[in-house]
Amino acid sequence: MERPYQICTNCVMDTTDSKITFDEHGVCDHCRTFKKDIKPYWHPDEESARKLQEIVDNIKKNGKGKKYDCMIGMSGGLDSSYLAYIAIAKYGLRPLVYNIDTGWGEPFADENIRKITSKLGVELVVEKLDWPTMREAQLAYFRAAVPHIDTPQDHASFATIYHFASKYGIRNILTGTNYSTECIRNPMEWMYYQSDEWQVKDIFKHFYHGSYDKFPMTNILWHKFYLPYIKRIKVFDFLNYIPYERKKAMAELEKEFGYQNYSQKHFENIFTKFYESYWLYEKFGYDTRRVQLSSLILTGQMTRDEALEILKKPPYDPNTIEQDFNRIAEKLGITPDELRGFMKLPNKTYKDYKNQQTLYIIGAKVLHTLGIVRGGKR
Repeated sequence: MERPYQICTNCVMDTTDSKITFDEHGVCDHCRTFKKDIKPYWHPDEESARKLQEIVDNIKKNGKGKKYDCMIGMSGGLDSSYLAYIAIAKYGLRPLVYNIDTGWGEPFADENIRKITSKLGVELVVEKLDWPTMREAQLAYFRAAVPHIDTPQDHASFATIYHFASKYGIRNILTGTNYSTECIRNPMEWMYYQSDEWQVKDIFKHFYHGSYDKFPMTNILWHKFYLPYIKRIKVFDFLNYIPYERKKAMAELEKEFGYQNYSQKHFENIFTKFYESYWLYEKFGYDTRRVQLSSLILTGQMTRDEALEILKKPPYDPNTIEQDFNRIAEKLGITPDELRGFMKLPNKTYKDYKNQQTLYIIGAKVLHTLGIVRGGKR
């Protein structure tokens, strides 16, 4: 029996998340998790400012005499751009600023990175991934007909980040991950764990044409346990310690660097824009704006009515989607009709391929119990 449609009375998450639950007031479990598991521990005030200063002081102390004292990855998007600005200009850190070029960056994102690093006077290191490998990896995920076709970019990026850390002997990584705009996470059925090596290799086994020796691989045990607890590489979600609001941060970057705004979170990447706005929405009925807008509602940056008004329109522009199709197809070396053919394949999920979901669930429970991770996927 099909479940009756329902939308949260507090945010805009709804039953397109098949595991969502509601209380007697119609408030969803995403909101309840935020209220219980995140909000009491997240307070970017004077206390967190002191904690952040302690972190900064330790990073500087441990990095004394070295060329870099930490690492920051920049995509040209808001979170990573604002992180770099704050860490360098306001806290005086000396990061290795790197960009992982997967072949899909929007020109305006590259320009944002150039403007910020140039004005801040820091060197930018660009790691260009092997394009034929990345191309075939993403085609493999299209053929697999799963929702999470952006996994190859994310998995390769995770692997490359730690390669950088090892290569340069850096033990502190700063990320733009934050509760302010990401306190609600995408349901697992929408975006499965990108670091699951078993799943990547199984999909490649069935759908990758050729050798994937040049594809950067990582796994959950390597980056969640070995690197942080054996190699002592620490990851700091820097923006969680400071007041961080999307509109104010954007305005500050525009003023300081001539930063170019863009329409939606993650749309600084051509492929991710297509994947989140069209593939997930039209093929599977998942609208990632619900997650993003609900996060802004819970953190007081948007009203529910404003979010509902936005959701009245599709996440992609009907006037330019044909152009987007042609652009993606040309880059992948296929025809637009072939790309549309992927849309018609029977829908699959992460459960149709080998996966380490059980390991992730156990690990998440341990990390939640220890207070290391809050919120998260179900």
